Amino acid sequence: MCKCYVLANHFNLKVIVVGRRKERLNEFIQKHGAAKATAIAFDITKLDEIPRFAADVTRQHSDLDCVFLNAGIQRSINFAKPETMDFKTINEEFTTNYLSYLQLTTAFLPFLQSKQEGTGIIYTTSGLALVPFSRCPNYCASKAALHHVILCIRAQMKHGPGNVKIIELVPPAVQTELHDEKHQPDIKNGRSIGMPLDEFTNEAWEGLSNGEEQIWVGDMTKRSAEAIETPRQKVFNMIEQRMRSSAPGS
Repeated sequence: MCKCYVLANHFNLKVIVVGRRKERLNEFIQKHGAAKATAIAFDITKLDEIPRFAADVTRQHSDLDCVFLNAGIQRSINFAKPETMDFKTINEEFTTNYLSYLQLTTAFLPFLQSKQEGTGIIYTTSGLALVPFSRCPNYCASKAALHHVILCIRAQMKHGPGNVKIIELVPPAVQTELHDEKHQPDIKNGRSIGMPLDEFTNEAWEGLSNGEEQIWVGDMTKRSAEAIETPRQKVFNMIEQRMRSSAPGS
């Protein structure tokens, strides 16, 4: 929610903040004021309710022009100890980090495509989408899946109706509650892991201000992108071009 607010506040716009925890939303509105923010309590893992949620939001806020999908959870999984595997947790993690993003994208796209002016969807993935870390394999897999589907969505939108910009924000580890001990008991002092939040926000905002479609934040993420992702996307773009040029009616 903090990053959403920074973007909107820079342009003196209003944001709609969404989250499961009503008390957090109330704190946000108290801090920033109802003139600049509206809060909606909603759990994005309730996939069947997302179409109605999106319809309500767009009906009440017809000036909406950007959707920022930032939710995510991370859990430790150890396949070397299969007796510890909890598939309820695994499903919750994958639903939060991947399936909800697909459902939300599908639900909001018709509204965003209908706008004459430019609109956008911003997705938060992770540097672990490029280079995984063995203590959280399902998290890495969910972010890798999201990263790849974003590439495909962006390519499709360039040939589809509307003017929707597809933006991917790729952070390193950041000092947030993602690593808190209450969520991941095997991590101690998790809030100290990674890039300070203000530093991350400033670097992310710089990329957004420059109009970048992929924003690699942090030195490690940038090195991974240069070594792995730049060559891979050259092949992706080559395949896209060849397939489209050979398609019937092209």
